[in-house]
Amino acid sequence: MALPLPTSLSPSRVASFKDCALAFRFSAIDRLPEPPSPWSSKGTLVHRALERLHGDVPAGRRTPDEAQVQLGLAWAELATDPDFSGLALDAEAEAEFLADAATLVGNVFLLEDPDTVNAIGLELKLEARVGSLRLRGIIDRLDLDPDGELVVTDYKTGRAPNVPYENRQLGGVQFYAFLCEQMLGRRPARVQLLHLREPVAIIASPSEQSVRGLVTRTAAVWTAVERACAAEDFRPHPSKLCDFCAYKEYCPAFGGDPALVGRAPVPAAAV
Repeated sequence: MALPLPTSLSPSRVASFKDCALAFRFSAIDRLPEPPSPWSSKGTLVHRALERLHGDVPAGRRTPDEAQVQLGLAWAELATDPDFSGLALDAEAEAEFLADAATLVGNVFLLEDPDTVNAIGLELKLEARVGSLRLRGIIDRLDLDPDGELVVTDYKTGRAPNVPYENRQLGGVQFYAFLCEQMLGRRPARVQLLHLREPVAIIASPSEQSVRGLVTRTAAVWTAVERACAAEDFRPHPSKLCDFCAYKEYCPAFGGDPALVGRAPVPAAAV
């Protein structure tokens, strides 16, 4: 019996399938829950603080001190969310967690002046169709620059990648450029990754060729997903990423058995 086919793909799902087809299956098809992790929860907190900074604070008041105020408000919003309360941090660990988040939020001022940013979309949900495939994504920030051009900005709270992975991450932002072009009728002039830990900005200008290549590669991934679902053949790809994988108990590379996964019905809107 074939596995149910996901109804859409996002940049993270495309990357997940390329990294490990079996992990993609566990997440996107079997819908196995992942326990909260400090790095992903911290990323959520930092993203929310920066969303508040640009959405709730007018230009002229977006100072480093104000950014820390917004971080505190974001923490008050999210502290009881299971992704945070599930971390079960003691007082010392919580203080370290928040101090690191404060550093990440402060580092945005080393990459840009938030007072000069004209954000016209925050956590902007976009989707478009390519044949039978629905592509969707959420843009951290869509800006209008002084020349009236669109700029896609994506915050990253992990380490900046080496060159091969840098190109792959830019591919994800190119994905957002395609969605903008399809939904807004305009291709962004620039896409940028703001790596807040180093900090470093990685910037690229999407072209018709780069966007077309992105669509071609994504369509190829979708074809591979369709074949894997039809054949129930999602294979593991052991790598350093296994150190962070929540699905080891079901993975044959670690002595597990995918057949032990009890699949629940996949919601219509699931990816």
